[in-house]
Amino acid sequence: MNDNIKKARELMQRSRSQGFAVGAFNVDNQETLIAIAQAAQAKNSPVMVEVSQGEVDTIGLDNIRDLVDNYKADLGIEMYINLDHSPSVEAAKAGIDAGFEFIHIDVSQANHDATWDEIVAATKEVVEYAREKSGALVESEEHYFAGSSNVHTETIDYEEIKKYYTDPKQAVEFVNQTGIDTFAASVGNLHGKYPVPKILDLDLLQQVRDALDCNISLHGGSDTPSHFFKSAAKIGVNKVNLNTDMRVAFRDTLEKQLKENPTEYAVPKLEGPVIAAVQKVVEEHIDLYGSAGKAQL
Repeated sequence: MNDNIKKARELMQRSRSQGFAVGAFNVDNQETLIAIAQAAQAKNSPVMVEVSQGEVDTIGLDNIRDLVDNYKADLGIEMYINLDHSPSVEAAKAGIDAGFEFIHIDVSQANHDATWDEIVAATKEVVEYAREKSGALVESEEHYFAGSSNVHTETIDYEEIKKYYTDPKQAVEFVNQTGIDTFAASVGNLHGKYPVPKILDLDLLQQVRDALDCNISLHGGSDTPSHFFKSAAKIGVNKVNLNTDMRVAFRDTLEKQLKENPTEYAVPKLEGPVIAAVQKVVEEHIDLYGSAGKAQL
């Protein structure tokens, strides 16, 4: 087990004992990575940068590893990589081989109808591979997680969403069968932004926390009222994923820049305010998660 992964495991222990959550922020390009890294430096906060298969296909696993390591060294920050919603065992293993500290295997995202046995088998195979190869922390869930990282126009149908809520007893069984390090809980959190704020079932989250000894993550952090994050961190959530809020800040600011500078074609002259807008979102969430000042190099 290399030093990065040892520190990543220590960070998860530290987050629970000290009552803060670590932000896992999606990287679409180098500009968003710069924004995350600068926010980590400004807030003296540990952060995860995460990529899903689309970003992996565009940037490349080894390139992501190198970029993160370069900014980590240049800025003197505590930063790790999470492979988010990896759709297959093979893709997850590739992330482990590339030296990612955190691996999220999610076969139900690729196949919403995947059975319990199929999900358990795939997850267990990744856990065993991670233990053999590097010690990377593996995350998973027992069934499909609702929503997408888009900006949605429909309201949230909580009667439908509740079908995907975590059952604490099933969560225990799933963790025991797979040996995962981190369980992705579903308590009203869902991917994307919606016309109405999300509502998290904190009582259920507490039940899940009481039932499990492993780490707990919350996906779908965008567009969630701030008090839920503060409560989740106190309950013992270790990690919160954020994506859509950052993408909206990026695109809205870029469109404003293009409109205000119709004759400018030098991209670096346009992207400064874009990076700053994304960095502001990341810093705000670092404060909500309680991780400011918690970095350890």
